[in-house]
Amino acid sequence: MDNDQFDDALLRAAMDRAALYGWGRLTVVDAARDAGIPLDDARRRFPLKAAILLKLGRLADESALVDDGSTGTVREKLFDLLMRRFDVLQQYRAGVRAVMRALPFDPATALVLGAATVESMRWMAGAAGLDVSGIAGTLRVQGLVGVWTYALRAWDNDDSEDLSRTMAALDQALDRAARLGNLLERRGSAAPSLPPDEGDIDLSVDLTRDAEPEPF
Repeated sequence: MDNDQFDDALLRAAMDRAALYGWGRLTVVDAARDAGIPLDDARRRFPLKAAILLKLGRLADESALVDDGSTGTVREKLFDLLMRRFDVLQQYRAGVRAVMRALPFDPATALVLGAATVESMRWMAGAAGLDVSGIAGTLRVQGLVGVWTYALRAWDNDDSEDLSRTMAALDQALDRAARLGNLLERRGSAAPSLPPDEGDIDLSVDLTRDAEPEPF
C-alpha cells in the first residue's frame, strides 16, 4: 500500500466513523483500526486529527486544479473549479456534514481549517487567472472565501442528485462578486474599478457577515 492508498483508506474510514458517531468522538486510532492499517504508520502520516481534514481539503484542491484544457471567462473557470471541489466533498458527504456540525464546539480545528480554506481559495483564484498579489489580491481571495462559504451552506442542505441547489447558490454568489468589477478581473487587466450601483452587494461584507470561513 503506497502513501496515497494509505491516506485514502484512513480518510474514508474516518469520514464513515464521523458520520456514524460524530466528529468529536472520532480518533485517528479508531479510523486506523477500521481501515485495518498499522497504528505506527497512522501516527506518522496523521499526527493530529485535524490532519484528516487537511488531507480532504488537499484532495479537493488537487481535483479542482487538474488541467483539462478547458477555457472560458474568469467567472466560468471559478464555477468549474469550485464545483470540482464539491464533487470531492460529495464523496464523503455524511462525514463532512458531521464535521460541520462539530466545528462550533471545536474552535482550534475551526481556526486551522479556516486558514486552510483561505489558502485553498488563493489557489482557486490564481488558477482562474486572478491576480492574488498585494492588498487587492488579498481582498479578491477574501471575496472568493465568501463565495465558497455561501455555496457550501447551500451544499449542506442540498439533497438533490445533481447538486442543483449548490450550483444555483454558486451562480448567485459569483454574480454578486462580478458586481464589484475588479474582484473577477483577469490578471493584467487594466479595466477601471467602478463603484457599485445602488443595491449592489459588497461580497466581502455581505456573504461573510458574522461568519468565519467555512472548512474545506
